[in-house]
Amino acid sequence: MNPVSFVEADSLIKIVKKGIKKSDNIDIIICPPAIYLSRIKPNSSFDLGIQNIFWEDKGAYTGEISATMAKDLKIKHVVIGHSERRLCLRETDEMVNLKIQSATKNNLNPILCIGETLKEKQQDKTSEIITKQLEKALKNIAKSKIQSRGLGTKFKIAYEPIWAIGTGITPTTDEIMSMELFIKKIISNLYDRPTAEKISILYGGSVNSQNALDFVDKTGMDGLLIGGASLNGSEFVRIVRLFE
Repeated sequence: MNPVSFVEADSLIKIVKKGIKKSDNIDIIICPPAIYLSRIKPNSSFDLGIQNIFWEDKGAYTGEISATMAKDLKIKHVVIGHSERRLCLRETDEMVNLKIQSATKNNLNPILCIGETLKEKQQDKTSEIITKQLEKALKNIAKSKIQSRGLGTKFKIAYEPIWAIGTGITPTTDEIMSMELFIKKIISNLYDRPTAEKISILYGGSVNSQNALDFVDKTGMDGLLIGGASLNGSEFVRIVRLFE
């Protein structure tokens, strides 16, 4: 729920538009609060995404937003299963699965978030949690629904260890590399190796301009899910420019 006014959001977008340029090497997706989506106009340098959808296309679901509504606004991407929704709103893996089904049916590109809590990490349950989250999220999702459909339209999986979000504490590059390989192994088991290679895997959790490059160049990750740093337009631009 940031920024808290459209004036602030508009100012932030203007900084981003001025600071970044279209690149064939970088896909940039900005996911503002849904209430601002109809007023923010993307340019050639970035696409728009929505932070959440409901799993039904329409109906008596007061306060919810459907994939069909997002598609009508020309939205291309949707974040699904973010840790804050799992923790604060009790979103289950089964709900995540329904949302992925709705997104892919409506040609939205999911950014599926997965990750473990500090307690789960301390109990050495990371592999178990990540496996369960992926298997349940992708249940009955056909391979054709998650394979690449061109640059900027890939199914994305964002590994965001919950204990690293907003804490300033981050996994080592070796830990992130191991997780990237582990996620690909699970996707290979669920589908096949070529499919695993086509899915973009992102890292999220206390990303800033000081560590962003290492999180990609030293780990094999395909990109980043940027949280707090994206609320500072200049900082976000600095992160993008690292990869130009």
